[in-house]
Amino acid sequence: MILTVTLNAALDLTYRVPRLTPHASHRVRDVSERPGGKGLNVARVLAALGHRTTVTGFAGGDTGRQLRALLAGAASPAGAAAPAGDAEGTTEPEPGRVTDALVTTAGATRRTVGVVDEHTGDTTQLNEPGPHIAPEEWQTFLRTYTGLLRQGTEAVALCGSLPPGLPVGAYATLVKEARTAGVPVLLDTSGEPLRRGLAARPDLVKPNAEELAGVTGTTEPLRAARAARRRGARAVVASLGSDGMLLVTADGAWRAAVPQRLAGNPTGAGDSAVAGLLSGLVEGLPWPDRLARAVALSAATVLAPAAGEFDAAAYARLLPSVPVEQTGTG
Repeated sequence: MILTVTLNAALDLTYRVPRLTPHASHRVRDVSERPGGKGLNVARVLAALGHRTTVTGFAGGDTGRQLRALLAGAASPAGAAAPAGDAEGTTEPEPGRVTDALVTTAGATRRTVGVVDEHTGDTTQLNEPGPHIAPEEWQTFLRTYTGLLRQGTEAVALCGSLPPGLPVGAYATLVKEARTAGVPVLLDTSGEPLRRGLAARPDLVKPNAEELAGVTGTTEPLRAARAARRRGARAVVASLGSDGMLLVTADGAWRAAVPQRLAGNPTGAGDSAVAGLLSGLVEGLPWPDRLARAVALSAATVLAPAAGEFDAAAYARLLPSVPVEQTGTG
């Protein structure tokens, strides 16, 4: 089982309009709702890849209840039917592959709104703040989290922003708990929570280039990734936008990108990359193969209509075409 943590979960709303014009009224052509937040997106992609996944974090209020109801489409008792993705079109996890272990909070779960301009393919994102988490709610979560780590968890992903009320070192605490339990841990956050988390020595961090520069002080990705390793990360995968991804480990450094630029909605592409890295880890793939999977899944997500989904046909086509080039030592 793979565990994903989303401390600032969200109900993701995606609006599609023919053309987005500032200061104008718009007729929305299509609306979709999905359980969201980075870790929930990761879990849904993992489930579509065939991995049993448990999600934890916080959910509350009417929005939280709606999120959990939507998640229940992929969450049902253990032993339910095995999954699969569509051979054509986007993937959805089948029931039984995602288990809901979210902790109830008094505050309401936030919403995020993505407005897709169908003319340009660009997406405008509006993210609400999360609920305030009380100290006793944090302690309840910690008990839940440490219990889940000891229930056959093969790997854990700590994803996204911190909601108000949580200590800035929250992720560092969670990294240390995973390491104590002997569970490989991936950290995907930014700013001071990332800086603190690095010092706790996660097995892997996955910032984008800007986030990596923010904690290391250098904008050159390879130097920045090496600096992040010196600060505590055992391995670093940096998202470089259309230039693909950079991986730096103790065994070497590699770059990979899809051979052609793809137009679409990039929301959730980084979360799909995390799912690729985690699935590759638990399957025992070598680092270059994990990187290729992450890049192909990320690109296939750009072609899907919403975060937490990927175009299965595009993924199958892209994966064997992703070149992975070694760029030096770690």
